Amino acid sequence: MSCNYLPLLALLLSIGGAICLSNPAHAAAESGGLLRIKTTIQTHNVAQPWELNQPSRRRGLGAVLEDGNILTTGEMAANATYIEFESADGAHTVPAEVIAIDYEANLALLKPEAGADGEWIRTLGTLPTGGSAKPGEEVDIWQLEDNGDAIRTAGSIRSVDLLSTFASGHFFLCYEVKASMQSASSSYTLPVTRDGKLIGILASYNSKDQICDVVSPGILNQFLKDVRDGTHEGFPSLGIATVLTEDPQFRKWLGLSEDQGGIYVSRVLPGSGAAESGLQEGDVLLTLDGHGIDRRGYYQDASYGRLSWSHLVRGSKQVGEKLALVIMRDGKEKNLEATLRRPPDSLIPSHMYDKAPPYLIKGGLVFQELTRSYLEAYGKEWRSRAPLDLLDALNNPEDYEEGRSRLVFLSRVIRTPATIGYDQVNNRIVTEANGQKITDMKSLVSALRNPKDGVHSIRIDDVPYVIYLDPKASDSVDKALLQRGLPALERLP
Repeated sequence: MSCNYLPLLALLLSIGGAICLSNPAHAAAESGGLLRIKTTIQTHNVAQPWELNQPSRRRGLGAVLEDGNILTTGEMAANATYIEFESADGAHTVPAEVIAIDYEANLALLKPEAGADGEWIRTLGTLPTGGSAKPGEEVDIWQLEDNGDAIRTAGSIRSVDLLSTFASGHFFLCYEVKASMQSASSSYTLPVTRDGKLIGILASYNSKDQICDVVSPGILNQFLKDVRDGTHEGFPSLGIATVLTEDPQFRKWLGLSEDQGGIYVSRVLPGSGAAESGLQEGDVLLTLDGHGIDRRGYYQDASYGRLSWSHLVRGSKQVGEKLALVIMRDGKEKNLEATLRRPPDSLIPSHMYDKAPPYLIKGGLVFQELTRSYLEAYGKEWRSRAPLDLLDALNNPEDYEEGRSRLVFLSRVIRTPATIGYDQVNNRIVTEANGQKITDMKSLVSALRNPKDGVHSIRIDDVPYVIYLDPKASDSVDKALLQRGLPALERLP
């Protein structure tokens, strides 16, 4: 959706007037399987990756599943330094730990910390997972007041779509629910039920339009199925980039008839299931598992109507399962079969949750590995405000791979005796150092251990193109930075 979604924590200060059960005792009787989750989170400073931001706290709800584990959103557990469960009345608490977290689908499975006494959780009851719901059907969204009373807000499923609710660029099936939520003390993430069964987790709320984004039961169940064996592989990917085939001239060039759909395969990622299946750049993907794909990339889902083709991969399959493809190549249809894999490592990661970002400081030059999170730190308009060269790398990674596993760039220059004349240089991609090609942060650290002809030379992709550092001066600066409190000159992945 194009509207501006607010974290549900902002809901506490901005709205009121939700539908609340008039009999809280009756609500409590119907709201078994709910507990509070409190998390303390701490993230790294994107601009100064050696520093941590100030800790912050989140409060939300979790759903107690039939196996005793607790389901919540990935956002509740991401970057957490401490997680705690609390009973509705506040009488019981227990430290918690993460069993599995999926940042892309925005889901997390938690349990009481090993050795901690969480027996009181068994008295709360459970919420069995339910099947799918359809637009127009009624659902219940659950909250807890400070005094432990349950609030049930009735909502109606307005539509179904693939949305990105946490990690940018990852889209999964969600319900858009129309509901007027009430201000409550645990409103960051909320269970959603229908007929007493868990059918989703509320991930965001638009108070202006009163629309809730709810991660759908199909995605919940796929996540739980994945972690059932004790490991978390994540949701699969076919490993392709596509272009729509709406343009009449493009369709004519491809040899597509008026009644044919299909999407054009513009890239096949090395090592992906698509590459192993024989799919090639220039093919037209016509069907997936028997579902015809139209020229806009949609197929007709039996339960939800028109959905993006990616749901047939990411929302309907597990890693290792097979997917039947019908493609058109050179004007002829061809059958292929792909074994679905996790997406290959990206040149530019979409997120760095629960990971410390790599960096290197040399003589006052600050080097980092480019991530989407770095670009998003430029604010709401980051797609126009972030450096153009770095945006181009994000949008066209195939032009920058060239054997790289990560894209190293010079993010800023600290003014020191070793960097005189370079203090205005920033956000430049690093290609070589001391004659060695730079493929990731480790390769840069290695290259800068050996000056060439008595000087460090670092080649970047724009003016001044080559930066020269005096080894003695830069080493002296490094020592001074450490003496002044810099925790470390480098962090490697």
